This record gives sequence, C-alpha cells and structure tokens, in this order.
Amino acid sequence: MSDSPRLTASSLWAAFVLFSALGWAQGGPPFRSDDPDTPGNRNWEINIFGTGDRNPAAGSYEVPNVDINYGVGHRIQLKFEIPLSMAEVRGPNGHVAAGLGNSLMGVKWRFYAHHPKSQLADKPGERESTFGLSVYPQFLVSNPTRSVDRDIVETGPQFLLPLEANAKWKAVGMSAEVGYWFTNQHVPKSWIMGAMMGHEFKNKSELFVELYDQRDVRAAGDEPELRESIVDIGARIPMLGNKHVLFIGSVGRSIVPVTTTNGQPSWIAQAGIQLLYGAKRHSSDYMGSAAANYSRDSAALK
Repeated sequence: MSDSPRLTASSLWAAFVLFSALGWAQGGPPFRSDDPDTPGNRNWEINIFGTGDRNPAAGSYEVPNVDINYGVGHRIQLKFEIPLSMAEVRGPNGHVAAGLGNSLMGVKWRFYAHHPKSQLADKPGERESTFGLSVYPQFLVSNPTRSVDRDIVETGPQFLLPLEANAKWKAVGMSAEVGYWFTNQHVPKSWIMGAMMGHEFKNKSELFVELYDQRDVRAAGDEPELRESIVDIGARIPMLGNKHVLFIGSVGRSIVPVTTTNGQPSWIAQAGIQLLYGAKRHSSDYMGSAAANYSRDSAALK
C-alpha cells in the first residue's frame, strides 16, 4: 500500500483522545465499532440491514446481513451473524458475484461497570453506569458453499479479539474499541480501532459520529498491506413511535485520498431495521433495586 498520503496511527489516536473528552456513544449496527453494552437478561436485539463498501477497483455488499443478539444475565451477550454477500470487480472486465457469506459468532462480557453514588432522579434506587469495559471475542467461519472459491468472501477461520470501553459526560457520550484479527495464511492479519461520539434525544432517536481504522499488519503472500480509515455519521430512529422497531442507517467515506490501489473506500453505507424484544430499552445500563436493562450489542466487522 502506498505510504502517501495516508493517516497514521498516531493521528487517529489523537482524534480518538479528542472524542473521549466529549462523552459516550453506543456502538454496533449501523456502525463498525462496538461498545460494552448488552441487550439485558433474556432480551433480544435483531438487526436486519444492508451494507455497502466501494472503491475505484472493487465493491463489497451485504444484502441483507442478519445479526442476532441475546442477553444472558446483564453482563453477557451472545451473537450470531450471517449475510448474503456480493462482491463487485470494477473496470473493463468488471463483474458481480453473490453467495452466502461467512458466519460470525461471538460472546461479549462486560467485566467492569462504574456506578456513581447519586441515584437517577426519575428512577429511585437506580444508578446509571458512567464507565464500562468489555471483551468481545468473535469467531468467523466459512460456510459449505462456493463463496470462498468465487472470491465473494475471505476464507475462514478467523478470530477477532477486541476490548471495548464507554464513558458518559452529561448528555453526550463516547465509546471506543481496539482489537486484533487473527487470520490464516490466505488473509492479512489486522488491527482495528474505532471511536464514537453521540447523543440520544428525548424521543429516543440517536445521532452519532464515528472514526474507524483497520490496518493490515501482515499481508498474505504477495498481497499489499491495505488500510481503511473512515469517518461516518449515522442514526437510530424509532419507527411510527414504536421504541422496539428502529430505523438504523449510516453513511461515510475515507478520510484520506482514495486511489485504485490503497483500498480506501469512496463511500460506505448501512441501512435497515433494528428489532428489540424483552424488557424496556434504556440508553445505558443501571444498577439498583429494580431489574437492570441494557442496550446495544453487535460489531460491524470486516
């Protein structure tokens, strides 16, 4: 991959530190990075959405991606995700191929949550979390189809090990994620880094800005080491006043110049619906005399 011009890891981390001074946001679809929140005990969160990632040489799409999440207790989340994938090759000999994508399974564990002594004014006996940490190991496997042979998806198995954090400051918040993809001899290993800043409005609509970077650290064979450095903006909006059915969507692009060889996207997009089943949804987790409820889950992955 070309070294100029590109965003360095130090400049990305400087931007993430700036975000962290501003507050907390909730990761998962329609974004690539995740956060420590979970659906809550015996609660479901199902995301059905389409994605697109396109550059001058190629495009990658999921139409749709089905992402299913289930809460076990108030600190653990189980995940299963499977898309219908499409791969586009652009140029004079361009073509599009489609097939079943790879399956992604994971377990999130929020191992730490800080609760201040002050109670919520509208929920006596409950205290809102102002800082949380989680790990979210995820395992990607190829399905018994010809999608790998047809270059629609990368070959498995692959393993992602990320660490997530979130914090809250007044009405604004931030989340951040750092992780490493352990892959195989056919797929480059890579680091991921993500940070989000956002706000939840009174009608439960949510608006976020995200910075995300994925950088190859060891290319497979003679392949170049590529990098995606993006900024995107997205929202979750209740549909028809129903807080259990939400529209989710985001749009973004590379924050460095795009060429035919550097792998940076000309544009990225996600759009779909989020279905929430179980106890009443909250924008963050609580601890106290009442049963705790949590929100947000998944990861937008490679």
